[in-house]
Amino acid sequence: MADTSNQSRLRVRYRKDGRLAYLGHLEVLGTINRSIRRSGVPFAVGNGFARRIRLQFSQALPVGASSTGEYYDLMVTEHPDPASALEMLRAATPRGLAPDAAAYVSRRLPALEAWVNRADWDVTVRGPRSARALDAALGELREKGELHYMRGEKPKSIDLGRALVSWDVTPCEEGLRVLLATRSSNDGALRPQVLLDAAFSTERLAADVALSGRPTLSVCRVGQWHEGEDGNLVEPLPSAVGGA
Repeated sequence: MADTSNQSRLRVRYRKDGRLAYLGHLEVLGTINRSIRRSGVPFAVGNGFARRIRLQFSQALPVGASSTGEYYDLMVTEHPDPASALEMLRAATPRGLAPDAAAYVSRRLPALEAWVNRADWDVTVRGPRSARALDAALGELREKGELHYMRGEKPKSIDLGRALVSWDVTPCEEGLRVLLATRSSNDGALRPQVLLDAAFSTERLAADVALSGRPTLSVCRVGQWHEGEDGNLVEPLPSAVGGA
């Protein structure tokens, strides 16, 4: 077993926007892996034959969704200065996945995907829609609790009583703006597309959909946190360099 005592856990925040918002999660992983190798940052590798970079990511974004703040944890050797490492990574990464902040975090923290369990979303629903009707439909869905849906050919379900923390629906120039706060768990994470598809399938909105067609959505994840047992939200990068 290799000695890992000289390794540190560098947490990096990056954006996902522009054309690269349409990359799938595996494509994002591959692009960032190649960027790290090009950057010159002294990354650590695992013990396997493939010598993979020791790297963890926050929860996958739906394809087509953008984000103002995604995260990955990179195990590094030599403990480089975070500001220098950030500049090296930024220079080697495509603009649509550009890192904008970095800081060291404790190696004792749980895996990033499990630790980050709260998210905020900003969704634009295009076309003429009723804010009041959509707000009421979301309330009805949450009151029912369990939401059943299909992902591909697999039936899935999620408890909206826990997963949907809050929502706010307001008119905007393009149609409606929906702000969602969600909570993930071992049972999975709530995707805005799944929730809003269910809302527009309710009896309350069926006539609107029949008249105007299925709405198109623009989805952006605008915040991620760890929610502690006391309900307080913890920033993934409380003392980062390179960004707010």
